[in-house]
Amino acid sequence: MTPESARRPADSLDDDDYPAYTMGRAAAMLGTTPAFLRALGEARLITPLRSEGGHRRYSRYQLRLAARVRELVDQGTPIDAACRIVILEDQLAEAQQLNQRIRDSQPSTAETP
Repeated sequence: MTPESARRPADSLDDDDYPAYTMGRAAAMLGTTPAFLRALGEARLITPLRSEGGHRRYSRYQLRLAARVRELVDQGTPIDAACRIVILEDQLAEAQQLNQRIRDSQPSTAETP
């Protein structure tokens, strides 16, 4: 038995990267169309995983990115620009988290008398 097969189904419920949502369900959750999700794939913002039957599956993380793009597009931003903005926002958040982890792991430099 491999570690992957030992995973319980409930373990996927808290996994932001687990591809749990079909294209139709994802589009409904976002209040958009499947064509919008396909456009995000073409823009290389999100790459859905494929089920054994070849259907697109989206994760919660991908849906958060798509929702942010939708907000920007609804405000009049072209989809390509919105995708670039979301990529940069995501990279910035990741860098800030990394910086915080580094700061948290360093010993305090407070002076002692």
